[in-house]
Amino acid sequence: QVQLVESGGGLINTGGSLRLSCLASGGTFSMYGMGWFRQATGKEREFVAAISWTGSSTIYGNSAKGRFTISRDNAKNTVYLQMDSLDFEDTAVYYCAAAEVYSILAGSYKFWGQGTQVTVSS
Repeated sequence: QVQLVESGGGLINTGGSLRLSCLASGGTFSMYGMGWFRQATGKEREFVAAISWTGSSTIYGNSAKGRFTISRDNAKNTVYLQMDSLDFEDTAVYYCAAAEVYSILAGSYKFWGQGTQVTVSS
């Protein structure tokens, strides 16, 4: 059983940056593909980014391309999401998730964190 705890969310002005972190415990972190998803109020959960076991491969959702960067540190059991040029549409709860595969599909992820709120305002 893998436990995931996100941190780093908060209130940020448009154009600003945040770095989210997700600390994993209870499993062998390097054996899991990791992903970030987000869910805005009244909307479906949306894929943001994923990273492979070693970090050699990454993939991004359309809303994240060119602005967000996913990375991981297997020695620290942590995955990160660097978010730049934030806009109102980025306001959402951000979740990290762990999967035994490298995937953009939420259904592929077995373990989920509780989420961290990101609010972008003027």
